Order: sequence, then structure tokens, then C-alpha cells
Amino acid sequence: MTFRKQFLLLFLFVCQFALAQNDSIQYLDEVKVSDSQLRNFSNSQSVQKLSDSIINNNQASLTSLLNYNTVIYFKENGLGMVSSPSFRGTTAQQTAVIWNGININSQLNGQTDFNTITTRDFDNVNVRAGGGSSIYGSSAIGGSIHLNNELDFTDKFANELRLNYGSFNTYGVNYKLNVSDEKFSFQTSITRNASDNDYEFVDSDWKNLNGQYYNTSFNTIFGYKINSNNFLKFYSQFFDGERHFSVLFASEVKTKYQDFNTRNMLEWSSFIGKFTSKLKFARLSEKYKYFSNIASDSHTFGEVKTYIGKYDLAFDVNEAIKLNAVVDFTQNSGDGSDIKNETRNIGSGSLLLKHQVTDKLLYEASIRKEITNNYKSPMLFSIGTNYAFTSFYTLKINGSRNFRIPTFNDLYWQPGGNENLKPESSYQAEIGNDFHFRNFRVSLTGYLIDIEDMLRWVPSGGVWMPENTDKVKTYGGEVLLNWNKSFGRNHFSLNGTYAYTVSENTTTKKQLIYVPYHKATSSLAYGYKKFSANYQFLYNGEVFTRSDNNSRYNMDAYFVSNASVGYDFGTTNSYKLGFQVLNLFNEKYASVESRFLPGRNFNMYLTLKF
Repeated sequence: MTFRKQFLLLFLFVCQFALAQNDSIQYLDEVKVSDSQLRNFSNSQSVQKLSDSIINNNQASLTSLLNYNTVIYFKENGLGMVSSPSFRGTTAQQTAVIWNGININSQLNGQTDFNTITTRDFDNVNVRAGGGSSIYGSSAIGGSIHLNNELDFTDKFANELRLNYGSFNTYGVNYKLNVSDEKFSFQTSITRNASDNDYEFVDSDWKNLNGQYYNTSFNTIFGYKINSNNFLKFYSQFFDGERHFSVLFASEVKTKYQDFNTRNMLEWSSFIGKFTSKLKFARLSEKYKYFSNIASDSHTFGEVKTYIGKYDLAFDVNEAIKLNAVVDFTQNSGDGSDIKNETRNIGSGSLLLKHQVTDKLLYEASIRKEITNNYKSPMLFSIGTNYAFTSFYTLKINGSRNFRIPTFNDLYWQPGGNENLKPESSYQAEIGNDFHFRNFRVSLTGYLIDIEDMLRWVPSGGVWMPENTDKVKTYGGEVLLNWNKSFGRNHFSLNGTYAYTVSENTTTKKQLIYVPYHKATSSLAYGYKKFSANYQFLYNGEVFTRSDNNSRYNMDAYFVSNASVGYDFGTTNSYKLGFQVLNLFNEKYASVESRFLPGRNFNMYLTLKF
């Protein structure tokens, strides 16, 4: 087995050098981003791009950005606390988070805590709805979130500093530096967020107790142009955070949670004739400590180290047909106070095809197979088409099979881990209708997801353990809307989303907990010369908090809105001062039972670009 791995590694390097001897042209668009599959093989599905301007109009957490601008529902255990998504009615473990082309969902619990991701570290965030496991592997059932950094090989020197301070002694600092020329490209950012988080509950004498938090992230991307055909890129990110978990009563024992995550990836890209070759090596680590009593140093812990080797070879057969083969090997090594010390090896191979049949018609297809000794992986696939009937109407159709693998906690938790689990598996289909007329765009999508072997932790012999028990059917519709218009120096922008979601256990015919039937968002931005204003709202329908859908325990629907104004005092450079009112109408609301979020609060910010 060791010989096979060494031979494969040698073969990949030989391919790199052999291809490098041919004549070539530059593919600068491919150099900018590492996640090229998102652009090349997502034409039959809905992809929503959130640019840096939208990122800067929202709070720093990924939860805030996606909650107010997408159809995804979030459960947030209080402001800044653990945050988990439900995308198209699926669980938090069924939404994949992709960092520059690499799946970074936790190997411990299978999900990403969206309050541990700082959006200002990225150039854009993309939301890809629907199945994507044939490209991105485990968890991409409801959809995937793509965090991208872009490298630019042009002459540039730019600094950006953002300072903000607000209610509950909340402050944030973000600094970005971009330096590049035709040979080098360098981008770095550092972010610090902290808050006492001691807000009072609306219409109540209660207060958020023990809710303070801080986090620091450091992000660096470096690119080097070896020659016109070969590029080296290095991505690095560190996150260090601590949160005191909120309690409802002063008499409760206070707890806290620390996490430290690192991500490093080296990528070598070659562009030779019709071939695009990318070789990636990545090392990821996640580590947590949980203190059940902050007055004591005693704690539990868990840690997983992940090593990834990935080779990506794309071939433009002609102007109409693109083929892409991907092979990768992943090793996870886990240890902790509550899990067995285990190592998991996963190998996979994928083949992707896109065919632009005519100017109006294309189709795309992909297959993926994983091999490991921990579970039996199904053959994953996706097939879709995109047809432009007219200049203003395009039809998209996609079908796929997707899955989620058992996590280290599922397999090795002590006591209770179950090493005989099967992956969750799903079949799904969707139909999208895109309309584009002048400055107006609207997308209407209907979908159906059938999930088997859902993992649930159930009591067994006095111990809770995971089993493949549930079958879930999810269906619904989504609307995305965008409108931009300028009248002289007046600029308007309107964005909106709406989701209707049914996600029910096929045995009980009950809606899953914490999945609203209705969610809607909207934002309206206005700019005149150096003045800007923004208003956004979020509507979440009522949700069930009990699996029997007992209406006595329903959580009420809520409507939350934010407003902001800003003015740029700069001439040559930009010096923007802004003021935000969050929860403008002082709505009393919670996305998790009894974990209320803040009432009306305020934030000031200063952004310097020079």
C-alpha cells in the first residue's frame, strides 16, 4: 500500500514536469481562485454570489451575512454563541463549507459553527444550493457555502482598516493589505472581535449572563508566478476564539468553550495548451477545550488533524467540451478525552464533464467514488442542463445523489460511538427558472430531496448512541431577486430572497424541528455621491421545537430589521464613517428556544482605504 501511494505521488509530479515542456497560454481567471469547479461545473444549479460590498454592509460573522441575505435558516444559541444552519430543510451536518476549494466541515461533529468564520477575511462568499457531493464530498446535501480569496497579478498596493464599536461593549478591528505586481501577489488580513454581550432581553427583567466572547483570525495568501505557465499559491488561516456559554439564571454553573483552528494549503498550477493542472497539499487542524465550570482548570478536549493531497487535471477537448479528473487522498487523525484515538484514510476519484452544445444549450455531469475502511460509500453523481430559451429566460434542471459520512463523534465517542454506521444518502432533483430583463434578475427554483439512513442519537441500554434510523423528505421553492438602477448620481440596489420549505420525517409525517415553512429577506441600498444608506429585514416563520410538532412549544415567527447610513469624507482616498441601528423596531425574538437575541442596539464604524 505504501508503494502504491509513493508511485501515485511520483506519477503526479512527472505529469507536472512533462506537461510543463509544452507551449502554453495564460489562464488568469483560473489563477485568481482555487475553487475553479464552482465556476466551471455549477451551471445547472443556483449560485448566489455575495460580493465584498454586501459583506461590508453586514456584521462580521458568517451567520449574520447569510441570515440576512440568503434562504438559509440559522439556529443561534444567543448572539455570538454556537450557530448552525438548515439549508433546504436539512441538518447542520448536511451543509458543506468550502474554503478555497477544500471542505472544512468539522471531523468531530460534522458541521461548521458559522460564528467561528469571519467574513471580512474573504473577497467573496458564494452560496451553491442543492447537491454537490460528487464534487465537494461529504455534507453537500442541502447546499454548500464557498469562502474564496482571489489573487491578482497586477500592480497594486492597497490598505484597508475598519474599526467598529457598539452596544454591549462590542468592538471589532479588521486590517487588510493587498500587494501585487506581475510576478508576486500577496494578501493578508487580521480580525479581532470581542463583546461583553450582556444585553437585556426585550420586555423582560432578564439579562444575557455569561455571554462574553472574543475571537481573532489571521489570513494570508501568497502567489508567485514561476513563468507564464506555472504558478505557486499558498493559503493560510488561523482562528482562535473563546466563548462563555450564556446561562438563564445567575445560580447556574458558568461554562466556557475555546477553539483553535488552522488551515494551510499549498497549490501548484500549470497551464499548458489545453491542459490545466493543479496539485494541492493541505493540512487542517481543529482543537477545542470545554470547561464545565469556568472557576476550574478542569476541561474536556478534542482534536483532529487532517492531511489532504489532491490532484486536479482539466482538459479542454475543444471550445465546447471540458473534462476534469480529480483524485485525492485524505487522512484524519483524531484524539480527545471522549473519543478513541483513531486514524481514518479516505481515497476518492471524480470525473466531471461540461458540454456547451450550442450557444443556448449546455449540459454537465459528474461522478465520484470514495474508498475507506470505515464505511461503504455509494457512487455519487450529478447531471444537469442549462437552456436559454430567450435572452431573458433560462431553464435549469439538475439531479444528483449525495451523502454525509459519519463523524469521529458518531463512530468513536466513548461511551456510545457506533463503528457500524452507514453514510446518510440522498437523491434530489431541482428545476430552476432564471429571468433577466435589463437591471432586473429573478430566479425561481423548485426542489425535492429524499434522504435515507439519517443519523440520530437515541438511548440504548442506558447509553445514547447514533443509529441510521430516519428517512426524511424535503421539498419546497426558493426565490432570489436582484435589481440595480442609477438615476444620475442616485444609485439604488434591491435584493430579496424567499423560501418555502417542507422537511418531514416520512414515518411520522411531522416537520423537522427548527425548520420554518417560510423565510424571507430583503435589503435596499441607496447611494448619492458620498452618502449611502441601507435597510434590511429578516422574516422567519414559526418553527416546531418538538418532534411531535406539539403547537404548545412552537417558537413564534419574528420580523427583524436593520438600518445604516454612511458618509465618505475622503477625496483621493476613502474615509467612510457609518452608523448602524440593529433590530430597529426592538423585536423580541429567538432562533433557539429560550435563547433570546438582542433588542435594539447600535454600532458605529470607520473604514479607511489608502
